[in-house]
Amino acid sequence: MNTTTKQKGRHPERSSLSGKSLYIRVIGNKDLKRFKELAGQFHYMGDGHAGGDTMRMVVEADGEWIALFLWGSAAYRLKNRDTFIGWSNPQRAQRQKLIVQNRRFVLLVDRGAHPNLASRILGQMIRELPRLWHKRFGYEPLLAETFSDIEAREGTCYKASGWQELGKTKGYSRHRADFYVPNDRPKKLWVRELRKDAAALLRAFELPPECMAGAKSDADGVLPLKMPQTESLHEMLRKVKDPRASNSVFHIGAMLSIIAMAILSGHRNIVQIVRFADRMKMPQRIALGLPRFKKGSTYRKVPSYSAIYNLLRQLDVDEFAEGLSQWLQQHTGSLPAALALDGKFIRDTVGIVCLADHETGVPRAMAKASKTEGEGHDCELKAAQRMI
Repeated sequence: MNTTTKQKGRHPERSSLSGKSLYIRVIGNKDLKRFKELAGQFHYMGDGHAGGDTMRMVVEADGEWIALFLWGSAAYRLKNRDTFIGWSNPQRAQRQKLIVQNRRFVLLVDRGAHPNLASRILGQMIRELPRLWHKRFGYEPLLAETFSDIEAREGTCYKASGWQELGKTKGYSRHRADFYVPNDRPKKLWVRELRKDAAALLRAFELPPECMAGAKSDADGVLPLKMPQTESLHEMLRKVKDPRASNSVFHIGAMLSIIAMAILSGHRNIVQIVRFADRMKMPQRIALGLPRFKKGSTYRKVPSYSAIYNLLRQLDVDEFAEGLSQWLQQHTGSLPAALALDGKFIRDTVGIVCLADHETGVPRAMAKASKTEGEGHDCELKAAQRMI
């Protein structure tokens, strides 16, 4: 983010803003060019780019633009923020969109000309942001995050408007999907709850209804396992009998590992599984033995929708569930005793019912299940009873 202000003497409006009402609005295409020009002119990092759901906003006083905001998706992983929230990795991956990041905050008035204006604007923004975000994207965020450059700003306006400092970043920037690079510019990390007990809600078993639509993050599906666990899962699932032809491009262990990890991350259909696979990093693809794009290439392919669909149509789901259950039981040393029953169905192709950790949603055991109520041996209730 990083706040900046317009340099002295460049703005025609010099009257006091202390008694004027501030109006915050989301800008459309009509004002986009003006926004970008002002941000590029008066912020040392320019207009910037925000991935995911993005909203540019302007603060006005009597029709005069006095501040700019750019909001976008939150950082995927921040140790201090994630510790503050206390959520699990699967929760973080699924609910990432419920944190919004202030990428730019630009004051278009002379520095010092209007005392406390920055904190006043921030306070009003925090009050109005959830409503405006819900109107635009259909869900309310719960937490805001931002950064301040320790070399240029102390972040006083954030502290004055109720933001909480969580320490300093390590000075790394994301460079492509595969890795991070040092930028030699550690920053202060600030967070602000957008409603009471927001952190508790982010880690709760259930979200408020107005936040549910945001629990489908772009980050949802990032591997929920560490590399040694991924490799052991792959080793277990490669033993499942492959119903396909012997010349299949993707071997059974890799395909089932991707499907299993997607389900563990909360995905519900084949489209989401394919998107999950697309977001896998190269080291993860290599660990699963995925094939090269072409001879000599370092890029590894992931299975397509049709490849996953055709496998699931032919798969012995009982054998798949048994392999998953064996693997889950091998890794239950740290799991609490409280479990919840959860059914997951990928269209009408395959259905699995699982016993999951009540706090994190991480499955402990799985079994094949039918979506049809009362369908004998395979109905959800009977499958759950067998697992228990």
